[in-house]
Amino acid sequence: MGFIDKIKEGLSKTKQNVTTQLNSLFDTFTGANEDFFEDLEETLILADLGVSTATEAIARLREVTKARGLRGGGELREALVDILTDMLTVGDGGLRFAAKPFPILVIGVNGVGKTTTIGKLAMHFVRDGKKVLLAAGDTFRAAASEQLSIWADRAGAEIVRHGEGADAASVVFDAAAAAKARDVDVLLCDTAGRLHNKTNLMNELNKISRVLDRELPDAGRETLLVLDATTGQNGLQQAKLFREAAGITGIVLTKLDGTARGGIVFAIANELKIPVKYVGVGEKAEDLLPFEPRTFTEALLDGSGSEA
Repeated sequence: MGFIDKIKEGLSKTKQNVTTQLNSLFDTFTGANEDFFEDLEETLILADLGVSTATEAIARLREVTKARGLRGGGELREALVDILTDMLTVGDGGLRFAAKPFPILVIGVNGVGKTTTIGKLAMHFVRDGKKVLLAAGDTFRAAASEQLSIWADRAGAEIVRHGEGADAASVVFDAAAAAKARDVDVLLCDTAGRLHNKTNLMNELNKISRVLDRELPDAGRETLLVLDATTGQNGLQQAKLFREAAGITGIVLTKLDGTARGGIVFAIANELKIPVKYVGVGEKAEDLLPFEPRTFTEALLDGSGSEA
C-alpha cells in the first residue's frame, strides 16, 4: 500500500470528516459563486488549516479561477490541490546527512509518539545500512529509557542512557562522544516532553542544542518536532514555542491513522515555513513515511480511495 492509499485509509476512519465535506462541495458544484467560496473556506478552517492559511488559499483560488476561466468543480479541485501543495512545499523535505555522526534531535510534548518515532527512524536508517546510536535524553518520564532500549534492540542500534532524573544534556554529551568514537552514522536524541508552556523544558532543550552544536560543530543538525495530528491548532502554538527553544528543521506528524484533522501541517508550513518530513499512519515501522506534499493534499481533497 502506497503513501496516498495509507493516508486515505487513515482519513476514511473518521465519520463526517473534512474529506467528505470537501467532496460534497466539489461534486455538487454549480458555479464559482460567493457561497461556494465561503463554504469552501469554512471547510478548510474546520480541517485545521487555520483562518489565515484557509483565507489565503481561497484568495489564491479566486484569482486562479478568474485568470483561467475555470468553470467545473473538477477544475477548481485541481487548482486548489496545486495551491495547497505549493503551501506545503517549503524548505528541504528530506533529511540532510551532512557529515557523520549526523545528529537528529527529536522534540515534542508527551503523548505525541516521540520515542516511538525515534525507534521507527532508527529501524529505517539501520535497514539503509547506517550505524545508528540512540541517546536516551528523556530522563524525566518513567520508563522512557527502557522504552527506547527496546526500540534500540529491535532496530539493531546502540544506545547511551543514564539513570532516571539525570541531566539530559549530559546524556547527549556522552552520546555525542560515543558517536564519534564508534564511527556512528546517525545520532538520534530523545528529549523530555513536558507541557510546551513550561519554561524549564524549553531551557533544557536549548541546553541540549548548545551541546550538540559544540560537540558536533561540522555535522549540521536536524531538529524534528513530533506533532499529534489530532492536536489541531494547538500544534501551531507548539511549533512556535519549540522553534524558539531549539530551532526546528522539520515536522513529523503522527496518528494520521485515526483522524481527518491533518490540515494543521498546512498552517505550520505556510505560516512558519517549516517543512513536514515524515507522517505516521500506523503502528508499524513501515507506517512512518517520508512526506509527499502533493499526494497528501490529494488524499485530503479526494477521499474516493483512488490515485489522483
